[in-house]
Amino acid sequence: MKRPNENTGPVRCAIYTRKSTEDGLEQEFNSLDAQREACEAYITSQKHEGWVCLSEMYDDGGFSGGTLDRPGLQRLLEDIKAGKVDLILVYKVDRLSRSLLDFTRLVELFEQHGVSFVSITQSFSTNTAMGKLTLNILLSFAEFERAIISERVRDKIAGAKRKGKFTGGPTVLGYDIDPENHKLVVNPDEAKLVRQIFRRYAETGSGLIIAKELNARGITTKTRRNKRGETKSGVAWNAPSVYRVLNNRTYLGETKHLDATYPGEHKAIVSRDLWTRAHSVAQSSQESPQKPHARGQALLRGIIRCGCCGHAMYPTWTKRREKIYRYYVCVKAAKSGYDSCEVKSVSAGEIEGAVINQLRAVFRSPEMAAQTYMAATRIRAEEIDDCPDDLPPITEREVADVLGKLDPIWDALFPLERHKIVKLLVEQITVYENNLDVRIRTDGIHSLIAELKDNAEQTEVTQ
Repeated sequence: MKRPNENTGPVRCAIYTRKSTEDGLEQEFNSLDAQREACEAYITSQKHEGWVCLSEMYDDGGFSGGTLDRPGLQRLLEDIKAGKVDLILVYKVDRLSRSLLDFTRLVELFEQHGVSFVSITQSFSTNTAMGKLTLNILLSFAEFERAIISERVRDKIAGAKRKGKFTGGPTVLGYDIDPENHKLVVNPDEAKLVRQIFRRYAETGSGLIIAKELNARGITTKTRRNKRGETKSGVAWNAPSVYRVLNNRTYLGETKHLDATYPGEHKAIVSRDLWTRAHSVAQSSQESPQKPHARGQALLRGIIRCGCCGHAMYPTWTKRREKIYRYYVCVKAAKSGYDSCEVKSVSAGEIEGAVINQLRAVFRSPEMAAQTYMAATRIRAEEIDDCPDDLPPITEREVADVLGKLDPIWDALFPLERHKIVKLLVEQITVYENNLDVRIRTDGIHSLIAELKDNAEQTEVTQ
């Protein structure tokens, strides 16, 4: 056999082993040991070719072959790039990968670094054209087998869900896992807390109020323990974590799969009456016209952020004595309480008025028009490869004219038109406790000029 790197020294052989599950790995002689022993025997049989086995062990126990994110494989790839490996041996092709695309990438990497690949139970080598063809055929079948296994697993999970069985995953607050029969069992103390959350929501209709009450009492979310015995402590509550509890149908004694629900094997924690009372409050809140109204008049949606904590701010409103008051609220303040953010919320009318005044000052200012023109020209020059050759240049007068026309017609524009112009000209608005920062997007002038030109031309044609 031709040596991978065509040198006269020994052929350094690395053995890679893998097993998809952790079952049996605790045994004194497990599947990984068996794979390695077979590969070592094969290397010994090729001693006349100069093959020597590296002492480094590249083992991945409990890792799927459908991904390359495996610690043993990553160490092997690093050693290949460092020039420490000449030949890779595996027991079967699918031990290295079950994905044809991933395997193709691996083979390309092997070839770049002069490394060959051998499967000891499937007689071929990547040193020959026939070996590469055989490899592709075997990988196609390995990928097909993996797809079949995935379908069977999905079908098995769906069947188990229809029977109301627990199929794994993190346990929710109120339940523990019985290790013997792998079923959900009620945790009495946590179940009591779940019912309290439902009752308080039926009374208050606010997830944030409940979260603050729980945090004040020193209560965290569920503490979980993984298969390795490692404990993950709970964290402080916020409004979304409360809503996840309220929307989990597991508490009704049901099992959910996709969009369908089935009677579960576990006991219910929340009665149907309590569930209905809590969700009737949530439904009445969702049916309010808050979101459509707020979005329709939210000039700064998508570009306004809190300067205190860096979170986005979203539009909302409240109604008092038949009068509507609009606000932009910090996401952190909404989730964790107003005491978690110095900015909290700002009046939508005031902040939008301040931004509009700054923009209208830009519209009226010849100096700003000149700066915008120079910035736009510079950006166009940087992107000239993407522009048509016959695109006419933008003139300074054209920029000034466009900005000047916006000022007198601004008040007559529809809200959506104003929002579109603001998105073109403003990159970001940052709100601090006592001041405001508006970052102008000068490159938006190109789109603005083109749009206003088209509108003007259409108007002339119509007239």
